[in-house]
Amino acid sequence: MRKVVFGGANSLDNYFARNDDSVDWLMWSDEVTEFLADYWKRFDTIVMGRRTYEVSLQMGGGGAYPGVKSYVFSKTVKTTPAPGVELISQDVAEFVRKLKSQEGKDICVMGGGLLARSLFQADLIDEVGFNIHPVLLGSGIPIFHEIDHQIDLELLDCKTLKNGCVLVTYRVKPPGEKRKKVAKKALNRKKSGKAKIGAKSSKAKSTGKTTKRTRK
Repeated sequence: MRKVVFGGANSLDNYFARNDDSVDWLMWSDEVTEFLADYWKRFDTIVMGRRTYEVSLQMGGGGAYPGVKSYVFSKTVKTTPAPGVELISQDVAEFVRKLKSQEGKDICVMGGGLLARSLFQADLIDEVGFNIHPVLLGSGIPIFHEIDHQIDLELLDCKTLKNGCVLVTYRVKPPGEKRKKVAKKALNRKKSGKAKIGAKSSKAKSTGKTTKRTRK
């Protein structure tokens, strides 16, 4: 099944951009360019919220990328000047769940901490990855928003760049994975406990037999 991946470049205090949407603090390098060229090969679909789309328009992007289908979730935006961009007004989680079940490459959640929150709450995000910059913005557009449950992660990769940025990739553990591990450990402890009791019982019986023989 296709993976839904959330991430981007962020400050150390977890902001995507300043309050005015500016990203003048981003640190570009040959390493980053090389990484992104390889990174985008895994995607053929992008999902984004209205604000990310509008910022993209202001920057001249328009949300359209060659060879990639883009979906913009909004109930207020009615038209788009960019080819390859489709406006979606239905429930985010329901739509992305359908996308995941279809054939294709992975799905990128671009920008939009609010959009990601809906997908996190529906347990639809499979991977998160960030280019963490060595800067504290103090305020701005946050990556994460409050969600209704804990999400556990597994570190897949961590690489330090020459400019001081750190690339991290995490796998999102499925909701039932932790419960299964806890149950397995409990079962193993139970089996271990029974084995110890059995060993003690055998030892006690053996000792009893030895004692009887000695008395005889």
